Amino acid sequence: MPRDYQLISADSHVLEPPHIWTTYMPKKFHDKVPRVVPDGEGGEAWQFAPDIAPAPIGIYASAGRSHQDIRWTGVTFAAANQGNFRGEPRLQEQDVDGVDAEVLFGSARMMSHFFSDDDPEFQLAGVQAYNNWLAEEIMKVDPTRLIGLAAIPALNAKAAIAEMERCLKLGFRGVWLNTFPSVGEKIGPDDDPFWDACQQNEVAVHFHVRVMRKVAKPKPKGKRGDDLTGLANVGAADMITDMPEIISSGVHDRFPNLTWVAVETGSGWIPYILEQLDDRWWRNKSWLPVKLKHEPSYYYRRNWMSAFMVDHYAVRNRHLLGVDNIMWSTDYPHHGCDWPQTRKTVDEMFRGVPDDERRKMTAGNAMRLYKL
Repeated sequence: MPRDYQLISADSHVLEPPHIWTTYMPKKFHDKVPRVVPDGEGGEAWQFAPDIAPAPIGIYASAGRSHQDIRWTGVTFAAANQGNFRGEPRLQEQDVDGVDAEVLFGSARMMSHFFSDDDPEFQLAGVQAYNNWLAEEIMKVDPTRLIGLAAIPALNAKAAIAEMERCLKLGFRGVWLNTFPSVGEKIGPDDDPFWDACQQNEVAVHFHVRVMRKVAKPKPKGKRGDDLTGLANVGAADMITDMPEIISSGVHDRFPNLTWVAVETGSGWIPYILEQLDDRWWRNKSWLPVKLKHEPSYYYRRNWMSAFMVDHYAVRNRHLLGVDNIMWSTDYPHHGCDWPQTRKTVDEMFRGVPDDERRKMTAGNAMRLYKL
């Protein structure tokens, strides 16, 4: 009997467990894999390398803790909700929260450890280890509720296609990119073979928070994860540039059936930048090197979706965004979630929204995108 989806989080997370790298990577790489160490304040952290400060797990495993108790340090894997990294408990945590399914992302901080290594074999082994662990220990428990997106290596388009195709056979329902496939600072022709392969396979492309323009070693608390501004404008700060650059590149004319998803970027700011793009395009298209068949906002509405957490502006401006273009999310188990009170948050945010529109944003659009 088909599941009656009412709440699907389009952006949730897993916390990579302590055993993942030594279990799923070849032994010859074990001397370079991240290790769990004490964080110095009673919790645990990932040690990426001896010359990098330990990266605490606190706000990435904060589900169920009161706001005044959330901090970067002091959280252990044993004390955290076990659904952070185990499939069966994750289903139980969904049930407690009233959430029917989640789209699962890993940590860009963790991926950066592998992306920044000089050995491409080590990088690919790390990316594949994450994907294999997610498929084997999480998705397999219930693929109708635990929706995996394949991490894509930052090597070149050929390697990206190979990993995407391998992961589709494992049951993944989309791809999660941190960099462009060719690892350039801007989208370019070398990326086209990957977009073509995704379009042919009807696979949506996801960028979580931002496009990583330059590969760098991971920072212990992310790009700006330890200040209010960085926590507040995360996603929008970068995607307000990333999305227009992708649209103006002409990629959507070349691959008109490919769907792109901006995740944990929020959505309320998007109508403003679309208006500005259209205005500047109409005024300047006679001399700009940008050659598009349609005005920029057309491509957003045809080719893009975005995921938001608490974003009352997006809900109020849903018709400017397109009710079919936006998806609600929890960010579970990160500090942006309200577990186990998610239903209360959703009811408050969608108060007064017609039921059919609410269901599209909280479940229906994700059902369509991930073929649930």
